[in-house]
Amino acid sequence: MVITYLGTGFIKVTFGDTVIALNPVSKGTNGKTARFGADIAMVSAPLPAFAGVEGLTGGGKEPFIVDGPGEYEYSDIFIRGYQSSGPEGTINTIYSFILEGMRIVSLGVLASSDLAPEVIEDISGADILFAPAGDEGSMSGRLAGKLASSLDPKIIIPVLHGGAKSDGLKEFLDEAGEPAGGVQDKLSIKKKDLEGKEAEVVVLEAV
Repeated sequence: MVITYLGTGFIKVTFGDTVIALNPVSKGTNGKTARFGADIAMVSAPLPAFAGVEGLTGGGKEPFIVDGPGEYEYSDIFIRGYQSSGPEGTINTIYSFILEGMRIVSLGVLASSDLAPEVIEDISGADILFAPAGDEGSMSGRLAGKLASSLDPKIIIPVLHGGAKSDGLKEFLDEAGEPAGGVQDKLSIKKKDLEGKEAEVVVLEAV
């Protein structure tokens, strides 16, 4: 599995021939729009910065759209969305799904750490956790870092932080811990690589 960060909340996950896009940026907004086709597109909040699914068609792919709380299935990939608070009074959807035996949780553009106990129980212990860090109306880097660590994932990847030298990311790292390998351009990982990891922070540079 290869994870690439494209800025804002936009994440590309590839494994084999399958491509998943989380929170693609719409044209006309700040951030890099998609230049690839995706099999699945997950939208956390109904805002232009996170809902640019129109740019994900190409290369013989047309995305299966996942855009709110509920349960979804695509080609043996099971996805569950949990309702939470987003920016500007919107509903933010937290997503949990499994790829190559690894459970991935995306907090999306979560604006509040006040989550229902049953949601916390379901999303805790993930292999990989994507967490916001203050940009685009998400909760502050400090609160996000504290929440991410409390969820006990094996790997934490901050997004929505405004760059490697931003205040949001600095606050996040103050709470969650410094990245072991510095800033990386992508993360290539297999299930076996997760052995022994506990809330290890990986910072990806937007490409």
